Amino acid sequence: MTAMPSLSDAYKGTMYPIAGHGPRNVGVLKKVLAPINGGLDSDIYGKGSIIEDFQRKMAGVLGKDGAVFFPSGTMAQQVALRIWCDRRGIAKVAYHPLCHMEIHEQGGLRELHRIESLLLADRDRVIELQDVLDMTDSVSALLLELPQREIGGQLPTYQTLESIASVCRERGIKLHLDGARLFEVLPHYQKTAAEICGLFDSVYISFYKGLGGIAGAILAGEPDFIEEATVWKRRHGGDLISLYPYILSADQAYDLRVHRMTQYYVGAKELAALFNECHGVSTRPREPVSNMFHVHFAYPAAAVVPILIAIYEETGIGFTGRLTEVDEQHCSFELSIGDLYEALPKDQVRAALRQLSVRLLALA
Repeated sequence: MTAMPSLSDAYKGTMYPIAGHGPRNVGVLKKVLAPINGGLDSDIYGKGSIIEDFQRKMAGVLGKDGAVFFPSGTMAQQVALRIWCDRRGIAKVAYHPLCHMEIHEQGGLRELHRIESLLLADRDRVIELQDVLDMTDSVSALLLELPQREIGGQLPTYQTLESIASVCRERGIKLHLDGARLFEVLPHYQKTAAEICGLFDSVYISFYKGLGGIAGAILAGEPDFIEEATVWKRRHGGDLISLYPYILSADQAYDLRVHRMTQYYVGAKELAALFNECHGVSTRPREPVSNMFHVHFAYPAAAVVPILIAIYEETGIGFTGRLTEVDEQHCSFELSIGDLYEALPKDQVRAALRQLSVRLLALA
C-alpha cells in the first residue's frame, strides 16, 4: 500500500500553487544577475554606489532623509529600538503580544540589549488608541506592525494611526514602524508609503516578503538616527564585505512588484470571499486589508490534511503546504497573494473550493 504523501510534498507537486510569486530557489538570483553588467563594482563594507544609491532611493520612497540597508529585519529593528532607548534612558519598549520580536527572535532584544517589553492589547486584535492612552509604564518607543501578521494581517484605521502618533509625540515616545509588509497595505489605506511613514520616527521595510527579493531590509529615519544605526549595524556584524546580491535583488523586486500591490489586494479579497463560502471555513479578517489573510478550519488538522492532499492530486490546485493547529478542533494556514494568483485557472480554483466544502461537510 502506497503511503500518503505529506501535505508539504503534495503541495510542492501541484501544478497551480495559489500563494506567492513562485519557487524561492537559485533561479531567483539568476534572474537578478542576468541583466547586470559583470563589470559593475560591488559594495565594500557598506560603501559604494550600489548600496548608497539604493539607500537614497528608498529614503525618498519612504519620505525620510536617510536610510541604511541591513541584511535582516531582525537586526534593523533591534538597532532602531536600542537607539531610542539609549536616547531617552529608559530600557523599555511597547509592542503587540504577537510582535516578531516577542515570539520569533529568542528574546534577542532582551538578551542582546537588556531592553524589556511592555505588551499592549489582546493577542487577537490590533493595538488601539486606548491601549496607548492607558499605558502607565514609561517606555522609550512604541512599535506598530502594519499589518499585524500573526492575526491575519489586521490593521488599525488610518485615523487611529494618526491619533497614536499624536499621543506619542506629546509623551516623548518614539514611534517605530515594523513595515515588513508596508507596501502591501497601501491599497487599503489609499496612502503613499511616505504619507504613512510620516507618522513614524523610524521605519523598517522588508524586501523578501510581498516584494519577493532574496533577503534584506531598509531602516529609515532622520540623518542623526541613520548615522547611529550605521554604527550599530557594524557592531551587529551586519557590514558584510559585500551585500550586492541582496541589494540588486531588492531593487529589482521593488521595481517589479511595488505597482502590483493593488492587483494582489484585489485577488486576496476575491479568494477570501470564495473560502468564506465553504462549509466549515472562514478567513481572518473576513475581508482582507492587504494581500494576506488566514484561512481557518472548524476541524482538526488530522481531518483536514487528507482532504487537502486529495484535492491537490485531483485538481492540481494547491492551497498550502502547512497547517497550524489552533487547538484540538481547529487549524489554519496563512495565504499571501502574489504573481501566481493572476495566472491561475479560476474555474479550477472554484471547483477545488467546491470540493473542499463538500468534503468538509461530510465530516460534520
